[in-house]
Amino acid sequence: MPTSRPLIFATPDDEPLARAMAQQIDCDLGALEHRRFPDGERYLRVLDRVNGRRVAVVGGTGDDRQTLDLYDLASGLAQQGARSLTLFIPFFGYGTMERLSLPGEVVKAKARARLFSSLPIPDAGCRVALLDLHAEGITYYFEGNLTPVHLTAAPIIARVARELGGRKLVLAATDAGRAKWVERLANDLGVPAAFVYKRRHGDGRTEVTAVNACVEGQNVVIYDDMIRSGGSLIGAARAYREAGAARIWAVATHGVLPGDALARLRESGLFERVVCTDSHPRARALACDFLRVESVAPIFAEQLLALA
Repeated sequence: MPTSRPLIFATPDDEPLARAMAQQIDCDLGALEHRRFPDGERYLRVLDRVNGRRVAVVGGTGDDRQTLDLYDLASGLAQQGARSLTLFIPFFGYGTMERLSLPGEVVKAKARARLFSSLPIPDAGCRVALLDLHAEGITYYFEGNLTPVHLTAAPIIARVARELGGRKLVLAATDAGRAKWVERLANDLGVPAAFVYKRRHGDGRTEVTAVNACVEGQNVVIYDDMIRSGGSLIGAARAYREAGAARIWAVATHGVLPGDALARLRESGLFERVVCTDSHPRARALACDFLRVESVAPIFAEQLLALA
């Protein structure tokens, strides 16, 4: 008879997050065997019996290897008789290629969504849970019987922002393009929202021209969905500092932080600290006194229980 306890599997990069989820709801982690053949081909074997069970898979799509690791594992679990399947994708790595900007561009977000839409669908359904997408419309790229769910780390961000900024908190955006997103959370917190105006030059440079709110003497928490190179973040922080901000923090859901991005943020001297979640393996690897990492495991675990 099928057990009601879910079984959680993970791709290699996101095993720590899956383990934290399993601890949250006291369920089992699925066992896998990974190895490589001499020519580099990857071998994958599911060691647990999944027939008739509710199964979750945790894995990001930060690059093509991670994407295929997740797709291969999910496909195998569905084919081996999982009763239902939920993919938890903490970081959907094609969010900035969600629409055409120039003729001939490939909309990779749509291509990857179509790939996952081709998964075999278990009898009790297949879902994909995505976290703080760079563009919310990406959910509409998933097709067929695969059901997308868009989750948010806003409860974590709100708690952290309130803790950092205290009574002088101003929640800020890197530019006007993220203003509505930031304003929504600022309204929930009952604090002012701020953003900077930018002018884009023909050579690709951007210039901050103004700040829309009074931040003099205030504690500014700059909130964005992800931190990559940190260039926009540094430019915005410099504008808030010049406008009189007393202290500045950067808070984001996804800490992508390639190369020396974190070192650049620290060396700018603008930030008290950077805070992000463990949605990206790079953030977990770089956690230190300057980079605080909060776990999204409770959000994913709650969603898994809600799908019971």
